[in-house]
Amino acid sequence: MHKLPDWFKKAAVLLFWLLLWQISSLLIHNRILLVGPFETLRTLCGQIVTPSFWRAVCFSAGRISLGFMLAFFSGLLTGSLSYRKSSFGSFWAPLIQSVKSIPVACFVILALIWTGAANLSIFISFLVVYPIIHTNTLEGLKSTDPLLLEMAKVFRVPFHRKALCIYRLSLYPYLVSACKTALGMGFKSGIAAEVIGVPDGSIGEGLYRAKIYLSTPELFSWTLAIILVSAALEKLFLLLLKMIGQKGGQKKDGTG
Repeated sequence: MHKLPDWFKKAAVLLFWLLLWQISSLLIHNRILLVGPFETLRTLCGQIVTPSFWRAVCFSAGRISLGFMLAFFSGLLTGSLSYRKSSFGSFWAPLIQSVKSIPVACFVILALIWTGAANLSIFISFLVVYPIIHTNTLEGLKSTDPLLLEMAKVFRVPFHRKALCIYRLSLYPYLVSACKTALGMGFKSGIAAEVIGVPDGSIGEGLYRAKIYLSTPELFSWTLAIILVSAALEKLFLLLLKMIGQKGGQKKDGTG
């Protein structure tokens, strides 16, 4: 028997859930409680042609992406410092644990006082993403093969060569795993913060207005837009991360 291609399996699974969604909406037959995929897509198509939709997407996606990038590089820095200096790691650990444990709603209230609604999603996405990147960076560096490090020490390999040829290989899969989790969580928490703070011209404001007016089709269309934008940003960043990893590997081959 011929094995079905992966794209066919994924399409079949997606079609199943779409049919289940459509059947459920027909059975419930209440546009306030549930709308089907066709009505959601029709509403989204109507929104896409409006300038306010793209302004909201750019506003929210831009700020959440900025918060993610700040958290990514900050997590890389402090994770590396915690690995290099155990005293710094011990000093920094309680802060990381606190950020992971405190509910996002508490940070949202504080952020509204400190930064205002306009920059709320930057702050919240940073706080959600940062501990994930920090922790995975630290664990990735700890997983480095000690025999390779000992060999590098014996041959007095410069630090930048060790970072490129040894640490990079151990860290890369941890960063990929961290980004797959952190990107989605950062986007969800950033939008949730916008729904609470309701900054003007944001996706969160669109969701809030949909709730106020009980416009379920609009609520579902915004949700679908969030899923698509989040998935696109995730694919883009992982592609950039892969390109950097491959570039590092090529440099290694060229200088080895």
